Amino acid sequence: MPKINVYLPDELAEAVKEAGVPVSAVCQRALEQAVRRVTAIRETALSDLDDADLAVRLPHFTARTRAALKLGIEQAQAAEAPAVGSGHLLGGLLTEGGNLALHVLRAVEIEPDRVGRELARQPLTEAGVAADASQRFSGPASNALELAVTEATAFGHNYVGCEHLLLGLIAEPEGTAGQVLRSLGAELRLTRRAVVAALAGYVHLRAQTPQAADSGTTETAAALAAAVRQELQPIVRRIERLEERAGVVTES
Repeated sequence: MPKINVYLPDELAEAVKEAGVPVSAVCQRALEQAVRRVTAIRETALSDLDDADLAVRLPHFTARTRAALKLGIEQAQAAEAPAVGSGHLLGGLLTEGGNLALHVLRAVEIEPDRVGRELARQPLTEAGVAADASQRFSGPASNALELAVTEATAFGHNYVGCEHLLLGLIAEPEGTAGQVLRSLGAELRLTRRAVVAALAGYVHLRAQTPQAADSGTTETAAALAAAVRQELQPIVRRIERLEERAGVVTES
C-alpha cells in the first residue's frame, strides 16, 4: 500500500498527538470523500441536465451552488459553446445573485457588476475534454470545481458552497474566470480569509435578525457586507503590518 506523508503545523501536530487522533484514518476518510466528489465532477455529462440530475450527481453541492452551475450551463448552451468554461461558471455565480460568494467579493472591494462587465469582454471558450456526444466542463472549469472541493475539504465543510467555488475559480490558473478575478484584485489568501469572515458575519447577522438574513434584500446584503468587513478588518491590519515589517527587512 503506497504511503502518503501528511505535514502539520507544529502546534496542530502537538495537539493531535496529545489527543491521540487517528490521523491515518481521518485522512483516509477525507481523501475518499474528496475523490468521490472529484470523480463525480469529471464524469458529469451536462447535456439535458435538470436540477434533479445535478442533485444526484453532485449531492454535496449546495442548492445555490447547483443553481449557479445550472445557470452557467445554460449560458454556455445559449452561446453554443463546445464546453462549459470557467467563465460560464463565474457568470452563473453572478446571475444567481444571492450567494455568499458575491458578499465575499464586495467585502474585498470587488463589485460583482464590475466582474460581470469585465467577463463580458472576454472570450469564454476554453479547452474542453475528450470529445463525445455530451457537453462537459472545460479543462479549467473542471479544475476549478475540483479546487472548490479541495477548499471545502480544507475548511472541514461537508458541503461545497458558492464561496468554495469562488475560491476554486480564483485558484485555477488557466481559465478566463480566474484571470478576470485576479485582474480585479482577487487574491486567494485574502479571499479565503474573507470567506471565513463572511461565514462568521452571516452567523452573527442571522443571530441578530434571523428573518432578514434569509430575505435576500438589498438592506440585508449591505448589512452582511458590513459584518464581513468588520470581521475582516483585524486580518487585513495584521497582513498590512506583516507587509510593512517585510518591507523594512528588505530595505535594511
